[in-house]
Amino acid sequence: MLIDILRSIFQRDLQRLYNEIELYRDDETLWKTKQGITNPGGNLCLHLTGNLQTYIGHAIGGFAYTRNRELEFSQQGLSKKVLLEMISDCAEKVLHSLEKGIDMEEEFPLLTGDEKKSIGYTLVHLSAHLTYHLGQINYHRRLLEH
Repeated sequence: MLIDILRSIFQRDLQRLYNEIELYRDDETLWKTKQGITNPGGNLCLHLTGNLQTYIGHAIGGFAYTRNRELEFSQQGLSKKVLLEMISDCAEKVLHSLEKGIDMEEEFPLLTGDEKKSIGYTLVHLSAHLTYHLGQINYHRRLLEH
């Protein structure tokens, strides 16, 4: 069943996000940029947890969450420990939300673009979004290690 596959992928990739953030050598490196890299790993982490808390934890799971998307890209200086706690909290809520009996054909409750999409479509999109930014975080971390 697709929901089981997606739950497994979110679990895997949120663990990968946790591992990537944990691999940064120090708190400062999380927030550094280099020419051509506008979003450091710390901000991408905030963006991913904000996105998933909003569209899965809140919209599907019913968890209270108020997103501040602008802050996801402007906040700086949080410690690695704080980011790891945020990822763990996000993963718990996402995975709990995806345990419910979900009708993948049902209309997703929030508008995520120009038109309404199904829950199934939106979850696949969110998984791809997570993977895209996870690759950017991996690249950012490795680029700054040298």
